[in-house]
Amino acid sequence: MNIAELDAIDFHVHVEQDAHGHFALDRELLDASARYFRSDQDRTPTVEAIAAHYRARRTAAVVFTVDATTALGHPALSSEEVADAAAAHADVLIPFGSVDPHDAGAVRRIRSLVRDHGVRGFKFHPSLQAFEPDDRAHYPLYEAIAEAGVPALFHTGQTGIGAGLPGGRGIKLRYSDPMLLDDVAADFPELTVVLAHPSVPWQDAAISIATHKANVHIDLSGWSPKYFPPQLVRAVGGLLKHKVLFGSDYPVLTPDRWRADFDVLDVKPEVRPLVLKENAVRLLGLGGLR
Repeated sequence: MNIAELDAIDFHVHVEQDAHGHFALDRELLDASARYFRSDQDRTPTVEAIAAHYRARRTAAVVFTVDATTALGHPALSSEEVADAAAAHADVLIPFGSVDPHDAGAVRRIRSLVRDHGVRGFKFHPSLQAFEPDDRAHYPLYEAIAEAGVPALFHTGQTGIGAGLPGGRGIKLRYSDPMLLDDVAADFPELTVVLAHPSVPWQDAAISIATHKANVHIDLSGWSPKYFPPQLVRAVGGLLKHKVLFGSDYPVLTPDRWRADFDVLDVKPEVRPLVLKENAVRLLGLGGLR
């Protein structure tokens, strides 16, 4: 990956379909998500399609699936296959792994994904995976990720998955309250924690945690910047300018739309390259930077 040739790094991109035609979510959840985001582009691009999309934009992408096999009763895509497919597009793709927090073999799999498949971080979705991230039963997961020296990215706030369905298809929003990650960040100071998305309705909590904990960052995916709450805009341009990351949530929100709306956001010109690229380069240790 030639960092100098990249215009940006998108920290939040979902792989929703594998090379065998299998999908990360069942059809009902995929359709509900598309309606929620009013998404009319391809909802399930493959790794190869994602690579082409981002290469054309001189942008790198952190790519991952979410393993919620236990909670959803739906077989997850293979993080091993996602990582191996991404390796063929290492000029623009940065693979993250995902493990089912309820799987007894999750710690062993974390180590294998880093060692054997080159993943550069891990993605969790507490609401979709139905777990409380501050439950000490899951601390061995964080220990393994911290030992590997890679970040943990957690969905926070509202989710479009299950939105509009009866009971939200049983998906519980409270698991994605960012305050549940305050204990994790405090108990694992060596672990880099990234709070994904504007954490509606808990935005102030996310800003507070990221301000208080040196090891906590925020990615700005899943919402067009024109809808960012005022306190988040102030934090992006001020206290957290070195701790916020461009993320689109592609394919439900395109990087083109996100960046077009970010271009007119009220932040200083010197902050923009930090958000779009430089903070991610440092956090991921790309080009030897930390």
